[in-house]
Amino acid sequence: MKAIIMGCGRLGEQISRLLVDGGHEVCVIDYDSTALERLGPEVRVRKVRGIGFDRDVLLEAGIREADAFVATSASDNVNIISARIARNIFYVPKVVARLYDPRRAEIYRRLGLMTISSTTWAAERIRELLLHADLDSVMAFGKGEVAMINVDVPPALIGRQVKHLTVPGEITVIAITREGRALIPILGTEFQKGDLIHIAVLATSMDQAETLLGLGGGY
Repeated sequence: MKAIIMGCGRLGEQISRLLVDGGHEVCVIDYDSTALERLGPEVRVRKVRGIGFDRDVLLEAGIREADAFVATSASDNVNIISARIARNIFYVPKVVARLYDPRRAEIYRRLGLMTISSTTWAAERIRELLLHADLDSVMAFGKGEVAMINVDVPPALIGRQVKHLTVPGEITVIAITREGRALIPILGTEFQKGDLIHIAVLATSMDQAETLLGLGGGY
């Protein structure tokens, strides 16, 4: 995959390193040469200095051949403008913009633009850590109405079936990792010692999930 990362702050730098480690071709755009220098010679990326929504800069970065464009600058406005140019003018297949304002993120999501709101994610993560410390929430959906949690199978569930941890429309076991391999269970699947359970839970049903798992309640 050929990817362009616009913005070389901490997030842009980390994404660049992850993609390069995965064998992808990466070009990083930033108007600050000092920021670009943080990606040392050990990180095999192309570097283009300039404004992320400037047409000539984007062309120099290879946007006509890009498979993905990620806008991670510190400005919501710059991220949205550059992401919309990448998507609507250069037809880049995969475009993601990081936004700080969750209200704006929802607006642009409705327009079909993939956005990540670090503010919303962090707020939901902190809330879950405070209220449900025994549950490892790894992802939230929508505005946090649904969370995906991972939990080691508690002793009380070993030998019992998935249906005993299922509440239709509220709590669903979506996968089990067993001996390093993941499987999609059915209601009759029995939990085994050492299982890691992956569960989708309504935020309003977290306390109920803790009860079914035999974990301590929230505050």
